[in-house]
Amino acid sequence: MRLINQTKNTVLAEDVFIARTPFTRIKGLLGRKDFASGQALILDPCNSIHTFFMHFPIDVLFVDKNNKALEALSNFNPNKVSRTYWHSRRVIELPAGTIIATNTLKNDFIQLL
Repeated sequence: MRLINQTKNTVLAEDVFIARTPFTRIKGLLGRKDFASGQALILDPCNSIHTFFMHFPIDVLFVDKNNKALEALSNFNPNKVSRTYWHSRRVIELPAGTIIATNTLKNDFIQLL
């Protein structure tokens, strides 16, 4: 699967994993030593995250039911908790630097192909 910023016509990730079960959403990226360029984790449903026990910063997109980015957080560091985005349907976690490299912004539309 490919994750596309439809607004900017850019590829965010080519290797996408969707965490839909309670266990896979809780586990998320925990225990991983790295997060390679071109990878993404989608937590669905999700409206807030934490990065406790993680080893690296990540980029984060909070996306609503219409696939519009409600917030784009670049370089979200380990051991932090995000605020809750009440209208967020899913969260997309990307390697740090992806948001800046693709010029992804709040209000962009994100598509999974």
